[in-house]
Amino acid sequence: MKKILVTLLFLVVSLVSSSQIFEPIKWATSIEKISDSEFDLITTAILDEGWHLYGQFIDDGGPIPTSFNFEKVDDAYQLIGKVTEGEGHEGFDKVFEMDIKYFEKEAVFKQRIKLLKSGKATISGVIEYMVCDDTTCLPPTEEDISFNVEGKAGEKDADTSVENPKKDDSSKIEGSKPESNKKNNKSLLTIFIIAFFSGFAALLTPCVFPMIPMTVSFFTKQSKNKAAGIRNALIYGLSIVIIYVFLGWIISSIFGADALNALSTNVWFNIIFFLLLVVFAISFLGAFEIVLPSSWGTKVDAQADRGGVIGIFFMALALAIVSFSCTGPIVGTLLVEAAVGGGNIGPIIGMLGFSLAIALPFALFAAFPGWLNSLPKSGGWLNTVKVVLGFLELALAFKFLSNADLVLQLHWLEREVFLAIWIAIFGTLALYLFGKIQLPHDSPLKHISVSRLIFGLLVLSFTVYLIPGLWGAPLKLISGFPPPMQYSESPYGVGYTKIGSGGIKEKLPDGAKNGPHDIVAFLDYEKGMAYAKTANKPVLLDFTGHACVNCRKMEERVWSDPKVLEVLKNDIVLISLYVDDKRSLPESEQYVSETTGKKIKSIGNKWSDFQIKKYKANAQPYYVLLDHNGDNLNEYSAYDPDIDSYFAWLKEGIGNFKSE
Repeated sequence: MKKILVTLLFLVVSLVSSSQIFEPIKWATSIEKISDSEFDLITTAILDEGWHLYGQFIDDGGPIPTSFNFEKVDDAYQLIGKVTEGEGHEGFDKVFEMDIKYFEKEAVFKQRIKLLKSGKATISGVIEYMVCDDTTCLPPTEEDISFNVEGKAGEKDADTSVENPKKDDSSKIEGSKPESNKKNNKSLLTIFIIAFFSGFAALLTPCVFPMIPMTVSFFTKQSKNKAAGIRNALIYGLSIVIIYVFLGWIISSIFGADALNALSTNVWFNIIFFLLLVVFAISFLGAFEIVLPSSWGTKVDAQADRGGVIGIFFMALALAIVSFSCTGPIVGTLLVEAAVGGGNIGPIIGMLGFSLAIALPFALFAAFPGWLNSLPKSGGWLNTVKVVLGFLELALAFKFLSNADLVLQLHWLEREVFLAIWIAIFGTLALYLFGKIQLPHDSPLKHISVSRLIFGLLVLSFTVYLIPGLWGAPLKLISGFPPPMQYSESPYGVGYTKIGSGGIKEKLPDGAKNGPHDIVAFLDYEKGMAYAKTANKPVLLDFTGHACVNCRKMEERVWSDPKVLEVLKNDIVLISLYVDDKRSLPESEQYVSETTGKKIKSIGNKWSDFQIKKYKANAQPYYVLLDHNGDNLNEYSAYDPDIDSYFAWLKEGIGNFKSE
């Protein structure tokens, strides 16, 4: 009897374990009244033991973050700030090489709203999220949420991007300041440091540097004594900071938090920024100057003659306008980078760092004019600084074009093409620094200075460092700038894979690409199955995702093993189906899922639905060995970091295929 019970229990466990439709997360909604017109919409995620949900604020190149998209009805209600989240956990992920925030057991998100009409309002939204445990990740999923709110109308705020949450002592989260987590603090600090050094770079341009002695001369003549000179200098420096920080605040107010957070993945924003930076770069290289209308400077100069605090403020404004042809491109680039990396407060922090670097020398030299003797004289070196900045702007521009290409998966700007462009840009910069190239506004160059030679050698060294990347070197110094390693045609050229000891090249089959470790991989099930029949090899069906952590771990730690890699390259046909591929299906191929009832719109949706329908599973990684009829050759495999175990599973399936 005991043996029978044990056998029955084993069968039940086997049946349960073979059904792999995971539903580890449940969502609940509630409403908390703040005032007659303001409410907090609370969305709570309840997670099963061992599963975790990613936070909202994850840098590019990481897993898919949780995101909220509320339907905006301008005349009914207003979103106040952005969705806040709890403290959660944060740790360094070795696969993505970044700190990643996640939640376990429970995650609470709050969105504050204000009613603009008295009565009832229905607020609808969609959550996109991704959950993982220690062995599997589920594909990105969307969840519809809805709230019914009733209250009195309030006045619409002029600035909807400013958060105004009130502390709720009964809540389990610290949602009032989501940016207070370590990752965001680090990001804002990075923005500040980059902006500060950008300000010093702007200071060394021909539009700004010569104005230092002019400004000092003005304060020396206008100040009756040393104390007055120091006071006026401090007011002048503070005015510069106020002007640029106000500019950052304007950018934040116009776009708002939601738009700024979307910049890194929005195709059109990235393309516009690419074109904008190219224009800035060409301007710095000397083709033309970007200037504000001359009437602006004339009017501001007239106000500067008024004297006192107001006159000093307009002197600072005149500096900003007159120097715009040099500072404008730097400020524009900085605002773009700050907006992408720092959310709604990023542009303000960026302008604070930039303006401090600009203001400090003006204020210090105005307060202590004797220090002017230590300044180098103006000359051709100022234009050299401007040209160098132009080359850097041009290199940075292609990062934004790469972002757009990655989102659309067009493969127009793959890793090798990107690196080739950078090698050309920095190689040309090295030639310029060595005096082999001259541009329109350069002074005649009889010899180069030692400092210019050293800088040229550094640029040349960096250029040489980039070259091995064309053949697959990881280039850790610029990690995150070029497209990822797998977004590549390396190492043997477009559509080719190397075979044989003689290095002969063979054209890849239709629909195939070089996958991880240059394994030939098909991204379409039908094309892969058709090729497998022709090649008379079994199929390894790989349900994976671009943002699947454990998928990358398997590829990096298990697939890279020599004996496993040999099998994957020679003995099977790999079909990798990405369940988080965001590219849209043609309208004629879109359909409503029989299993979930949801409309299948994207390529990722299609493969996720296929996995659920055929294998009753929705987790990744998920590996199935198939014969040419699509039948399983053995049991499926999931996340298995044991190399020997995974190798034995592969050999078992291949052996079963050969015995058929």
